[in-house]
Amino acid sequence: MTPQEEFCPNQACPDRGKVGVGNIVSHSKKEQRCKCKTCGKTFSVRKGTALYGIKKDAELFVMVVTLLAFGCPVQAIVMAMGLDERTVRSWWLKSGKQSEQVHEAIIGRSQLDLQHVQADELKVKTRGGTLWMALAMMVSTRLWLGGVIGEKRDTTLIASLVAKVRQVALCRDLLLAVDGLASYVKAFQHAFRTPLHTGKRGRPRLMAWYGIHIVQVVKQRTPKPFTIIRRIVQGNDATVHTLLQRSKGGQVINTAYIERLNATFRQRISSLVRRSRQAASQQATLHASMYLVGTVYNFCVPHHSLRLPIWLSSKRKRWVQRTPALATGLTDHIWTVQELMTFKVAPPPYVPPKRRGRPPKKRLAEGQS
Repeated sequence: MTPQEEFCPNQACPDRGKVGVGNIVSHSKKEQRCKCKTCGKTFSVRKGTALYGIKKDAELFVMVVTLLAFGCPVQAIVMAMGLDERTVRSWWLKSGKQSEQVHEAIIGRSQLDLQHVQADELKVKTRGGTLWMALAMMVSTRLWLGGVIGEKRDTTLIASLVAKVRQVALCRDLLLAVDGLASYVKAFQHAFRTPLHTGKRGRPRLMAWYGIHIVQVVKQRTPKPFTIIRRIVQGNDATVHTLLQRSKGGQVINTAYIERLNATFRQRISSLVRRSRQAASQQATLHASMYLVGTVYNFCVPHHSLRLPIWLSSKRKRWVQRTPALATGLTDHIWTVQELMTFKVAPPPYVPPKRRGRPPKKRLAEGQS
């Protein structure tokens, strides 16, 4: 326990989220608790992590979460570890919430030159019907940008996914590759706009981003034979192929990379498997599974296509493994699952409440003098 590396999690504390300002001291080494000298509150060092409130050993929790992130069935974990099924499912939800917080803190607050983005949807079988899971990824570094879950494959679902892409995108040349769903085109054109402030009263005019290129890959399975139609909805052919080469996204317009990512999610989330009897029971568990699998994929699992060679001699070389987050520059090392589960997201800076009513007489007298 190092108090200098901790921050106060109290939302009412003026020094909340600040590290290294000298307000955190040790309160109990045995119970692993610290104290904030500013607000006087004590807190556990596990506060703000997935381990907070866990009664079992931390190593067991990390082991179970790792198995869940790679698609191990809950029943197998229950039989192998001797745990209650409700305990495993509660850990599943805690790890998913922690993964979502880390994703939003590191990826959601970053600004990236995406170059080439692909998006797609997955149909999820549930006990009461079906759900839709929409995913997006950055092709050049294989970074999973986020996902959303909805009851229908409609404009609301697609707009929520596009908003996540817009949140991290820099205003650069960008290639957006999707399937034949018409909602994508309208959502991209609506999201990638910037208000033009002129100083006049009223709502500013929204200017569309220059350099946005939208392509579609339409697969026609009937009538036979199977055909694929590639079309450019917005942009020009020369820039589209330039962005494909720059991002190493293939020679022709495609959605192959997001489909490979879909296969990874299908492999690790049982309710996404086609022709399976395993159906999702709750949307909250599915949401937690999506963020757990996606965040572990981004930070903890090296990607074979992202490795770099280091030549030791003219005939010998050594491969350096990289994760999507490492290749993007969001981190400087490959994370472990334990590091992911214990990462603390600092709360936003404290903003004092606005005083209401008339100011005190003392302040009025000082202003008049």
